[in-house]
Amino acid sequence: MVTRHQVLVASNRGPVSYSVGEGGDLTAKRGGGGLVSGLSAVKGDAVWVCAALGDGDREAVRRTEGRLDPADTGGQTVRMLDIPPEVFSDAYNGIANSVLWFVHHMLYQTPLEPAFDTAFDRQWRSYEAYNAAFADALAEEAAEGAAVLVQDYHLTLVPGMLRERRPDLRIGHFSHTPWAPPDYFRMLPDDPDGGVAAEVLRGILGADRAAFLTQRWANAFTECCVKLLGAEVAVGDDGEMVVTHEGRTTRVGVHGLGADADFLRERSRRPDVDERMAALREQIGLDRDGNARRTIVRVDRTELSKNIVRGLHAYRRLLDDHPEWHDRVVHVAFAYPSRQDLAVYRDYTAEVSRVAEQINAAYGTEDWTPVVLHVKDDFARSLAAYRLADVALVNPIRDGMNLVAKEIPVVSDHGCALVLSREAGAFAELAEDAITVNPYDIGATADALHRALSMEAGERAERTKRLAAAATALPPTAWFTGQLDALRS
Repeated sequence: MVTRHQVLVASNRGPVSYSVGEGGDLTAKRGGGGLVSGLSAVKGDAVWVCAALGDGDREAVRRTEGRLDPADTGGQTVRMLDIPPEVFSDAYNGIANSVLWFVHHMLYQTPLEPAFDTAFDRQWRSYEAYNAAFADALAEEAAEGAAVLVQDYHLTLVPGMLRERRPDLRIGHFSHTPWAPPDYFRMLPDDPDGGVAAEVLRGILGADRAAFLTQRWANAFTECCVKLLGAEVAVGDDGEMVVTHEGRTTRVGVHGLGADADFLRERSRRPDVDERMAALREQIGLDRDGNARRTIVRVDRTELSKNIVRGLHAYRRLLDDHPEWHDRVVHVAFAYPSRQDLAVYRDYTAEVSRVAEQINAAYGTEDWTPVVLHVKDDFARSLAAYRLADVALVNPIRDGMNLVAKEIPVVSDHGCALVLSREAGAFAELAEDAITVNPYDIGATADALHRALSMEAGERAERTKRLAAAATALPPTAWFTGQLDALRS
């Protein structure tokens, strides 16, 4: 008999992943992030529904019938779905990451893409099937009147599908990405009677409440509902927007996920982080006068929207325009490969390495490596760089939030100047104490880096304190429980 739950979370990726050893043993690895921290704050009866992402996960599903061992999940109840690999691939790579992500981050090279052809039609049917699998599982797991929090662009159709299956439920959807403005969003097939754009909007409007990281993204969503669906938008008594469409209302809220200060400060003081700090200091080295070199730090996945290549070009422009920084600064760039099963991401990752090598070849000396590039993911090393940074460069083309911009000020040892793109969601909360840049303007970004490097230590420290306070205003547990409370109200 299935135990029905009062609180349910649905996301593509769950709190644990599995790998299979040579002897067939399964090894579980716990993930991090806001959802893991947030769900741990839920007391009582909760379940997390997620998808199997690889062979190890699929084997775990087979051995446990999809109900993972709580010893692997930190005590959380997790149901993992083994969606057929070809369906998962089409839905995840074909639609979620190659269409919806590109639309919301406005990444398309429009002379060439997108082209919605028969391959897209097949992938979209898989996306519908993938969302239906989640809706079926949630309907099965949910107690009467339960609260369901559906996460992100992978699962935009789930709220509407789940509403049809279980009209008694309280359903919320949270978007961790930006939301595209109407003129860009309707690049998707936008036939109002059945186009993909309308399906995505109607899917989310199946929720009682749709939530976003910033007011800017919430506004873009409601504008799409008005212009593509003819929905009506009003402001409720609580100040939140309310979308009315086809006889239903959906409240629209904002929850700006913050950094987990307690975890970051504790984790960043462990011995493995100290070891990596020592190794980084050795790589960075001393200048010709025996002084510690200044550091410009960035920590990103090689995601197209993170704008790593332009950041490197801006650093090169800094060295061109301000030769006084030669031998005195090092750009510590962590670019961890992302989505390498997609050719465009592999090409971008290769370009990051190529530009870094060019800069080192052009400016480096026997005693000075201008760019220290690391491509192997290492959280302890990232925290070490956070602590060492004199300047943090966060220059995305477009980002739902960008937690790196919030995390670095929290763990910085001596204060860190933040150079921040105005297109990051974090800009809404951090702009006052950051140095703002247009992410496309390489010259202006170089000027911002020079200003940040030249900032007096006292000003840098004071800015960092204010940035850290803003960055931790809504930690993951409060972010999660805030959504849950708002959904139930």
